[in-house]
Amino acid sequence: MLIDYALVIAGISLLVWSADRFTDGAAAIARNYGISPLVVGLTIVAMGSSAPEVIVSINAAINNSPGLAVGNAIGSNIANIAMVLGIAALIIPLQVQSATLKREIPILFLFIFLAFGLLIDLKLSFIDGLILLFSLLGYLVWLTYQAAKQKNQSDLMLKEIVDELPDNMPNKQAFFWVVVGLVLLQIGSYLLVLGATNIAQAYNVSNFIIGITIVAVGTSLPELAATVSGVMKNEHELAIGNVIGSNIFNLLAVLSIPSLFNDVSIDLHILTFDYSLMFALTVAMSIMAWGRNGAPGKITRLKGGLLLACFLSYQIYQLVTNH
Repeated sequence: MLIDYALVIAGISLLVWSADRFTDGAAAIARNYGISPLVVGLTIVAMGSSAPEVIVSINAAINNSPGLAVGNAIGSNIANIAMVLGIAALIIPLQVQSATLKREIPILFLFIFLAFGLLIDLKLSFIDGLILLFSLLGYLVWLTYQAAKQKNQSDLMLKEIVDELPDNMPNKQAFFWVVVGLVLLQIGSYLLVLGATNIAQAYNVSNFIIGITIVAVGTSLPELAATVSGVMKNEHELAIGNVIGSNIFNLLAVLSIPSLFNDVSIDLHILTFDYSLMFALTVAMSIMAWGRNGAPGKITRLKGGLLLACFLSYQIYQLVTNH
């Protein structure tokens, strides 16, 4: 059993480190070939932050553990809002005044409702997976169009995205980090899925529960690191933007992958409890970030503490009731 926990810790550590290296390398290559920094920031960097969840989902599906992949998708979205934003707000209260974020929030809700509509029959089929993946493709095309249309970068979030991109990384070094990042993402994912699956079997709990707890927390650590780093640099819009972008990718990419291998059965409790909590937290985040009467949205330390308390309570509930 200790070996399984060691596999989980090693897998998470590799995922956190390699996701950052892969994203920096891919972003540098794109910039070196003349792609707009804004396009790079809104697409490649957004995808890179969800790379751990995507790779874990692929490995879980290959290892016939689709429940782990579904749990990872929903659990990571819960963790991104309640854990990541909660911890970030406790460090430095967040202020949000980005028009870009207010454009992204309704899109996140659109995809939440889309995924719910596909899950309502308690099955995720191959066609459902294709619908989610084509929705992701459409979203990326729309993001690219929006970035290309943006003639100035007056929006705070857009400025912060460009400022965070790696500068002057030569192609040779960039390609090296892309390859190393991909290889270590795969290794880290394999170790995490193997250890998590063994733990689930040892404690006689479902792969979904392990996915929505241990694995979801582990794959959300890159978002936590990026968000905390952002708020320490006073980049509040980018911090929340990372969470929104990651949650969209989780719904469209991570959730869809297992259904491309086999149909996935969904327990009704997942929709009525776990998915509902994800939706409620998204509503809470949106209300906090939107602001009122032209004033910027605020996530205070009190609100951050409430978010984190909600996350911890949820994790304890899952582990106690499913032990």
